[in-house]
Amino acid sequence: MSTGHLSKSSFAVHLTRRTAAAAVFGILAAAAAVQAQTTAQSYPNRPIRLIVGFPPGGSSDATARLLGSALSARLGQPVVVENKAGANTVIATQYLRSQPADGYTLLSVSSSFAINPALQKLTYNIDTDFAPVALLGIIPLMLVTPNEVRAKSLPELIALAKAQPGKLPYASYGAGSAGHIASELLLSMTGAEMIHVPYKGTGPALVDVMGNQVTMMMPTVAASNVLVKEGKLKAIAVSSSKRVSVVPHIPTIAESGLPGYELVAWETIQAAAGTPPEIVNKLNTTIRQILATPEFRDKLIALGIEPDSGKTPAEVGNFVRAEAEKFAKVIKDRGIKPE
Repeated sequence: MSTGHLSKSSFAVHLTRRTAAAAVFGILAAAAAVQAQTTAQSYPNRPIRLIVGFPPGGSSDATARLLGSALSARLGQPVVVENKAGANTVIATQYLRSQPADGYTLLSVSSSFAINPALQKLTYNIDTDFAPVALLGIIPLMLVTPNEVRAKSLPELIALAKAQPGKLPYASYGAGSAGHIASELLLSMTGAEMIHVPYKGTGPALVDVMGNQVTMMMPTVAASNVLVKEGKLKAIAVSSSKRVSVVPHIPTIAESGLPGYELVAWETIQAAAGTPPEIVNKLNTTIRQILATPEFRDKLIALGIEPDSGKTPAEVGNFVRAEAEKFAKVIKDRGIKPE
């Protein structure tokens, strides 16, 4: 009897301890949930800094300033754009990594974010050191030629290149840029061979395209469309999977005889890894609401960006990883090296 009595008593004590532990755990979980909700509700309570990896005046800078103004209006705090240019956005990206993971320092960064890991040894890992916040949109490229080039379509341009293998030059706005990688993917998929001539920026490269010093180039639509409209360049196709809003009459490369071709630049917002998910989600929701407004969409489209208001933080992370893999494959297969 005494043994059975002790066994029941021990069980009761054990059950009481388990119940107490569960109760404590429940209280802590509830407290954590309340704290998370409070954190999201009180954020932001001071100015936010939005870092850009390019100098003032470019499309990335203009995009960040548009977003900063819209975010400030919705969040009720100033959003200050800071330019930290250099090393193809590496300096700005490193800077974000060094900042507290509190949502008060964000990075507006282009596709170079996903290109750089395949081109150089970095002190950061884009998968583990950052928290994806939002995708602003994709930036299609435009395949352009001098007016003197007789080709009027993609098949004619490729035929021209194949007739003189390894002799015709093409320009890019920098070794390892999206325009360079897009051109190499095009050559790889068609079997054509051309000579790469990298320039330090889009402007000097376009001058030589207009001067018939190179056969083709793939700048952004925003950089080239005015020159096409003015009759100074010839547009052959765009690099996105769908036609571009501002130039709907120009076909895609895929529909011009190269099914499956797509390579674009893009703009994302990143935070430091460890930023509370509640803050990341609040930023994501706010940015997607901004992107969905017709006025803001029109402003992005005017900058050559096709807005994308549909992606959650997790989906943005998946998108960036897939893009990084695509870029890395072309870089490896084509032996692309940084300048």
